[in-house]
Amino acid sequence: MGRDRVAGRAGTPDRSRVRRIRDRLREVYGIPAAPPHGQGLDELILTVLSQSTNDRNRDVAYLRLRRRFGAWEAVRDAPNEEVEEAIRPGGISKVKSRRIQAILRALPEPLDGAGGTHFQDRDFLLSLPGVGRKTAACVLLFAYGLHDVPVDTHVSRVGMRLHLLRPGAPFEELHDAMLALTPPGEELELHVNLLRHGRRTCHARRPDCPSCALRRMCPSRRA
Repeated sequence: MGRDRVAGRAGTPDRSRVRRIRDRLREVYGIPAAPPHGQGLDELILTVLSQSTNDRNRDVAYLRLRRRFGAWEAVRDAPNEEVEEAIRPGGISKVKSRRIQAILRALPEPLDGAGGTHFQDRDFLLSLPGVGRKTAACVLLFAYGLHDVPVDTHVSRVGMRLHLLRPGAPFEELHDAMLALTPPGEELELHVNLLRHGRRTCHARRPDCPSCALRRMCPSRRA
């Protein structure tokens, strides 16, 4: 395969092809807007709550957690069963409640209003309990607008089918590849629109190839 087909195997994909994909997705989904909010800890907890659930359940769990405890110190110091009950609408609350409290206990004081430079440090984020590349990328991109691209199941699936990402690659490689192919300043747009395309068209089991806006560009398209 040519170097414009697979990231991580023969170098960075051809930038012109990436731009064509970006432009076509832009025609369908527009240009997303989400200005950085600067609250790294809030984004970190929200991302933990987003795992294995939908956006609505994530948001309900987050709001319940904040309303019940108010301060992140209170969440850290609360009995685990109370945190678990508060976030139950978000699913797998036993796992998430323990992870959230472990993260909060690993952070330096003060917690509330924490927007210090350590939340802009990928290595620091990855040192926290249960925090991987996707979670760290969400904090860096959405809280601070830094050059990182979260690779979830939708982004990885679409990227692999388009041969932007190497099929079967581990998530560490996928994140590195996404960084290599994404022009600075377009991280949010590429992430959000690939995710939207994965949710609406490029489904895991039955992709809607006949109506796909990227059909002509996709080596994996089905008849």
